[in-house]
Amino acid sequence: MTDPVPTPTPTQTVGPFYGYALPFPGGGEVAPAGDPAAITVHGYVYDGAGEPVPDALLEFWQAAPDGSFAGQPGSWRRDPASGGLLPRDAFGFTGFGRVPTGADGHWTLRTLPPPPAAPYLSICLFARGLSRHLFTRAYVEGLGGERELKTLAAERAETLLARREGPGVFRFDVRLQGEGETVFLSFGH
Repeated sequence: MTDPVPTPTPTQTVGPFYGYALPFPGGGEVAPAGDPAAITVHGYVYDGAGEPVPDALLEFWQAAPDGSFAGQPGSWRRDPASGGLLPRDAFGFTGFGRVPTGADGHWTLRTLPPPPAAPYLSICLFARGLSRHLFTRAYVEGLGGERELKTLAAERAETLLARREGPGVFRFDVRLQGEGETVFLSFGH
């Protein structure tokens, strides 16, 4: 009798462990404390049925207002005594944020406006039911990006626009599938 041919293990999702292991104090505070140029970008993550996703995690990367991508350390400071993560240093612009959604699927990020040369926030989304994370961008309304968005059909471009809600406040919802599904990006491996 011969052994059966082994088959690959099926793809599995991991988690949702996001709320336990990955968020850190001040993860949504990318802008230096008290910076008058800071903006707030917030929104909801919705699943294919239009229901909020209460346990998603969003990571944000962006260029500094001067166009640089270097950022500064500040997110990964550790307490020398306990080794635990400390809040951001509150002085430097890191260009990186990590925010979990709440029970209602809502998230909030406080950052500096991205520069006209790169007028968007790069977003990586982790959520239950996804075997791989998803990438998208939020183009901040009024800061440029019209050239990039014009390459898409108008209804698709709308899904990449963080719309102004008030002075310094923008809303960007992520829809994982269905009507109004957010445009997700694919990067070569």
